[in-house]
Amino acid sequence: MTIRAVYADNNATTRVAAEVLEAMLPFFKEQFGNPSSMHYLAKPAEQAITKAREQVACLLYADPSEIVFTSCGTESDNAAIRGVLSALPHKKHIITTRVEHPAVRNVCQYLGKNGYRVTELSVDKMGQIDLDELRETLDDDTALVSIMWANNETGVIFPVREIADMVKSRGALLHCDAVQAAGKLPIDLRVVNVDLLSISGHKLHAPKGIGVLYIRKGTYFSPLMIGGHQEKGRRAGTENVPYIVGLGKACELAFEHMEEEQTRVKALRDRLEKELLEKALDASVNGDPANRLPNTTSISFKYIEGEAILLMLSAEGIAASSGSACTSGSLEPSHVLRAMGVPFTRVHGSIRFSLSRYNSDEDITYIVEKMVPTARRLREISPFGRDELYAAK
Repeated sequence: MTIRAVYADNNATTRVAAEVLEAMLPFFKEQFGNPSSMHYLAKPAEQAITKAREQVACLLYADPSEIVFTSCGTESDNAAIRGVLSALPHKKHIITTRVEHPAVRNVCQYLGKNGYRVTELSVDKMGQIDLDELRETLDDDTALVSIMWANNETGVIFPVREIADMVKSRGALLHCDAVQAAGKLPIDLRVVNVDLLSISGHKLHAPKGIGVLYIRKGTYFSPLMIGGHQEKGRRAGTENVPYIVGLGKACELAFEHMEEEQTRVKALRDRLEKELLEKALDASVNGDPANRLPNTTSISFKYIEGEAILLMLSAEGIAASSGSACTSGSLEPSHVLRAMGVPFTRVHGSIRFSLSRYNSDEDITYIVEKMVPTARRLREISPFGRDELYAAK
């Protein structure tokens, strides 16, 4: 069979949609003005930003005035956490989880070494937090709770609405990293009482280098970036107009394709998962099967090194991941899977396949055809796996 290019690493980054690129191009050429200027080239840029703000707000069911453009999800996370703590200097307690993205977890750990008390909530074997543990941990000194909407490695979705109600009842603020959820799951901030929420453009078919921080009206917040008047003083710096336009268009497209994510893309994920579990000896799914992103599956292959799987799949034209793109360069096992208690014999052989609306049935067929013999071949050269293979014959 000829090598086919199959991209199944959409939780790491996504291809820029053609419609997004088309919307961006004029703002690199004819409409290149600075929106803060007074001349005729400023107005189109200013109007484009206003439109993009409305497009993002529509995806989140928010007010456009609550949308702040940033450079990426990491900046949004840092701005949310540091901005709240700076605005509430008398409170020194932060609550997060053991499975957060490094953009949240590492900044919380840094703050924990610099005068703050940080609580990391545990997760069960399905990757879910215990709401009772959260309730017991909240106290009068809690300034901020930062919990992701959906996990980037396993796709597990947290009960954000219940978390928000609990956090607000104790007078604390809630930040939610929704980088993986935005565009894949309905997010209605009219009914989910989140105070701050982060998204990243390159996770939903906009380019890298653009993100959003949602700040609910009335939320205590001090800006991380200080300088000019841009973004109503909440994020200084000349606006990245082409990328803001691209993100706005991507959010509009995500809103239009939400049902497809929930149906066709989910069906592709379910088929991939089912066939790999049936055909690849001793494979298992990581995470809560009932509460996951529709595009994501994390599968562990016993006694196999994930890096070897990825290299062999890459040679066949298949792009997948062993976890977060921000940590995949490390030989350390996933902190998410370790927190879930995934056994050592499986944690190193975990592969994440994350799909998008650009994937097809033919892609799934190709992944299965290449993944099954790859897993068998690698298990044959593993001293532990070889014994299991012989026992199974």
